[in-house]
Amino acid sequence: MSAAGHRVVLTGIGVRAPGGHGAAGLWELLVSDRTATRTITAFDPAPFRSRIAAEVDFDAEAEGFTARQRAEQDRATQLAIACTRDAVRDSGWDPVGGDPAEVAVSIGSAVGCTTSLEQDYRRVSGDGASWLLDPAAAAARLRDYQVPSSIARDVAREVGAGGPVALVSTGCTSGLDAVGYGAELIRDGRARIVVAGATDAPISPITVACFDAIAATSPNNADPAHAARPFDRRRDGFVLGEGAAVFVLEERGSALRRGAVVHAEIAGFAGRCNAFHMTGLRPDGTELAWAIGAALREAGFPPVAYVNAHGSGTRQNDRHETAALKRALGAAAHRIPVSSIKAKVGHSLGAIGAIEIAACALAMRHRTIPPTANYAEPDPECDLDYVPGEPRPARLRAVLSIGSGFGGFQSAVVLTEAAG
Repeated sequence: MSAAGHRVVLTGIGVRAPGGHGAAGLWELLVSDRTATRTITAFDPAPFRSRIAAEVDFDAEAEGFTARQRAEQDRATQLAIACTRDAVRDSGWDPVGGDPAEVAVSIGSAVGCTTSLEQDYRRVSGDGASWLLDPAAAAARLRDYQVPSSIARDVAREVGAGGPVALVSTGCTSGLDAVGYGAELIRDGRARIVVAGATDAPISPITVACFDAIAATSPNNADPAHAARPFDRRRDGFVLGEGAAVFVLEERGSALRRGAVVHAEIAGFAGRCNAFHMTGLRPDGTELAWAIGAALREAGFPPVAYVNAHGSGTRQNDRHETAALKRALGAAAHRIPVSSIKAKVGHSLGAIGAIEIAACALAMRHRTIPPTANYAEPDPECDLDYVPGEPRPARLRAVLSIGSGFGGFQSAVVLTEAAG
């Protein structure tokens, strides 16, 4: 239970992730023997160092988007709205007829409408050939693509939200931070229901080129299914992904009064920043450990049964995260199972934290810990229990999900069973 204020529960889940449709598709992938990483199909990746990604098989027309929406909305916005519709349906909450002022929106995104921005730049510049841009060639919603808060605004329109509406952009922790901020709105009494989550659709030439430039992504183009190797000694970078996850968060008493099915309680959240380096991390994991400790303190220090790791598969992140868990959890760090789902679904930047929260809630429901795929060769610097091989049955009364992002962002969310 939160140290103060209203308790926050998760009553609706909506997911669009690589490898499967909806929350059920995500779970089926996580406990299967396959991954969703493959050669990029969104564009010709031949010129790039890393030519692999985890793409979402998303059909906007089949999802019910109008011709105008398909033409004007960025892919990241469409993914968020599709997830919102699923989350609302799953929660049993009817947005019509309530007080709009009690409904808030908190959406995370690291790169906003990057895909549409790049496409429009190519149009107005003649594929980059002209410094003199042609404004007549620009899309009608070009300004929306430049302002990431347009994603949160469109989600707010979908549910008729009249309360606080925010776009949280803190790099790779955006999803955790957006859900954490949404929980705080309820905890502080500023909203009764919050539609919270994150979305990113970064599989575009400009994004791939940026990560190529700093050699952060895996160059294992010959074997994309096994390229992402979190915590493994052979790891050589992350695999880019895309996707979204959106939740309906509610004040616990209100949710129970209307008979909602509660998936989990958001019992604790904390974020810290190391102010150290744009992309670098201190190996001792101090600031991430601080975030973990603060989130556990807010949750009342429940006995954590599973850690959903950031586990990006880069050399420095996995070492840093392992050290942070040891610092925060002490001797228990060696007893608590830890796994990363990024080997399955890639690293969707700001969206991945929300997708990982969905994975945690599903793990609690199914009483099963998803394994870390492609983990075969232990690294002496990464010496925790990373759940190799098969899914592991377990009663998960409390789960910790953590994230670490460029810019020094470090975040942690604690989910607990809703009973009590």
